[in-house]
Amino acid sequence: MTFPVVGMVGGGQLARMTHEAGIPLGIRFKLLSDTPQDSAAQVVSDVVIGDYRDLDTLRDFARGCDVITFDHEHVPTEHLRALEADGIPVRPGPDALVHAQDKGVMRARLDAIGIPCPRHRIVSDPEDVVRFAAEGDGFPVVLKTVRGGYDGKGVWVVETPEEAAEPFRAGVPVLAEEKVDYVRELAANVVRSPHGQAVAYPVVESQQVGGVCDTVIAPAPDLDEALALRAEEMALTIAKELGVVGHLAVELFQTRDGRVLVNELAMRPHNSGHWTQDGAITSQFANHVRAVLDLPLGDPRPRAKWTVMVNVLGGDYPDMYSAYLHCMARDPKLKIHMYGKDVKPGRKVGHVNTYGDDLDDVLERARHAAGYLRGTITE
Repeated sequence: MTFPVVGMVGGGQLARMTHEAGIPLGIRFKLLSDTPQDSAAQVVSDVVIGDYRDLDTLRDFARGCDVITFDHEHVPTEHLRALEADGIPVRPGPDALVHAQDKGVMRARLDAIGIPCPRHRIVSDPEDVVRFAAEGDGFPVVLKTVRGGYDGKGVWVVETPEEAAEPFRAGVPVLAEEKVDYVRELAANVVRSPHGQAVAYPVVESQQVGGVCDTVIAPAPDLDEALALRAEEMALTIAKELGVVGHLAVELFQTRDGRVLVNELAMRPHNSGHWTQDGAITSQFANHVRAVLDLPLGDPRPRAKWTVMVNVLGGDYPDMYSAYLHCMARDPKLKIHMYGKDVKPGRKVGHVNTYGDDLDDVLERARHAAGYLRGTITE
């Protein structure tokens, strides 16, 4: 009996952790990575170094793979259609993935299926931004490049007409959105298989610092049960209507007037789901593997009352391994996940997970460990 080969395009930490989740099942991974030093390339045995933007490279890579999946959304849509025409299952497929690649396409589709979003439209130039602002409550407005951008990149909060010129200098279409008056950011994570089975994880609170996810609390504290159910239903509806196969993260705004609005979509394992590695019966990574192979999905329920994930960002203290002694001795229940990356200021190099019955204690433990690893806490 032979086990299937999952072809993973992208060599980052998401690929690394997805590969880890496939090991107990005997699933073989083949990786298309930019460099041998990439996070996943350090641990996957079958690695191809190449450019995912080149169709011939993708076709050569896909030979011998039973399914293709991704740790990012940047593969050109037309290349994915070519792979499907060659008979290679691509999950999520190009018809779904384009909604995570192109914010304009995503907004139009969500409007069509009745999913609430911030007020928005494509704008053609700075003068059009001024008109968009005047159609609502005025400035500030949010401008986004329709393709590319992550962790705050490709996003501008524009306070004045004079500031509206910057996003257009890249020469790509720009999406204008109202600046939402929100209480906090949430995320609804779901997984869907090819035959339509789907599971939903508890809705989480996602706290950002400088446009980068810093802390995730599962489940979101003090979230009204009806609103949590609404967020899960929205995510499951999006997954079904867009034909998503695999993991889908729906980033949300919880507004001051009691609504949830969709901010962004990601069709891959996501930072807001890293808590599931240690806090859920089946992690987002394990369920993504199951989904792309059309295996029955695993139980998404939490193992503990509270789980907290805090990202470990690089700072001025590169020797993180020496911090393990303190962190592990102080908190034997602490779970450390490092990505094998060089430590650079502001770069995501790992995360920690903690869990327990007391939220204040769980938060303090996670933040202390992440701070000590980074070097901002020294005792």
